[in-house]
Amino acid sequence: MKSKIYVTLKNGVLDPQGKAIHHALESMGFKGVKEVRVGKYFEIESDSDLNKTELESMADKLLANTVIENYKVEV
Repeated sequence: MKSKIYVTLKNGVLDPQGKAIHHALESMGFKGVKEVRVGKYFEIESDSDLNKTELESMADKLLANTVIENYKVEV
């Protein structure tokens, strides 16, 4: 079974990597992009069925810095 965890910066947290990508896109001629925010995507493949609580525990304990990041789990 494959599960997905998306980690993104919370609103208001500076995202220098996103700003750099935004600037690069503009310099490459891609106009109209208002903002770029960078995040992380994890695919968790397991032999057994992981439930949402277990995946949230993984995100809380290791995959996300919950001080500055949010996460979303898809089972």
